[in-house]
Amino acid sequence: MNAFDLTEDQHDCLQELINVAMGQASDQLARYLDTFVYLKVPSIEQVKAEHLFDTLNNDLKATAVVSQGFFGYEGIRGEALLMYQPQDSNRLADLLGYEADELTFDEQIIDLSSILTTTFLNVFASQIDNQMSYSAPRLLSSSLDKINQHLKQQSFNWDFALKVRISYQVTDYSFNCDMVLLIPEEAITNIKTVIDRILADF
Repeated sequence: MNAFDLTEDQHDCLQELINVAMGQASDQLARYLDTFVYLKVPSIEQVKAEHLFDTLNNDLKATAVVSQGFFGYEGIRGEALLMYQPQDSNRLADLLGYEADELTFDEQIIDLSSILTTTFLNVFASQIDNQMSYSAPRLLSSSLDKINQHLKQQSFNWDFALKVRISYQVTDYSFNCDMVLLIPEEAITNIKTVIDRILADF
């Protein structure tokens, strides 16, 4: 086991923190849209930097990707990617209650992404007595090369990352989107320290 690996207890604790944050984010989205949001069990996996883009390539069947960096205390940071399916792009105006020409597609999808990203991460942060700041959300091309280039411009400089994938399905609109969190190894080491404090209280 290297310093980055999670023990079973650490993994279970992180899974529970993610479940709570995911549930509250979906509840916020459901209230915002006045509909039901279905959640799949999130996936948590360790990826090497050189393999990350291959794993993203398997995830990316999207017409739009919104990227937003997040930064907390104690060295906790990462990047959130919100990915939307091509068949769902024309549903955004109805989904958000906008008139067809009220906002551009770019503005609509950034609006929705900000709701999901900030709600999830604010709840996650509150559970570990932390607080998040965010970079401005950025709409990327769905081209893997463009996403690769964007992520390389971030100040990660990591060999490993934790990849958390969460899928949201809005049933009344047959609308799906996926959120992928990329948390570099240094930040995971810091999260492990926080998780150990939580586990010690039980």
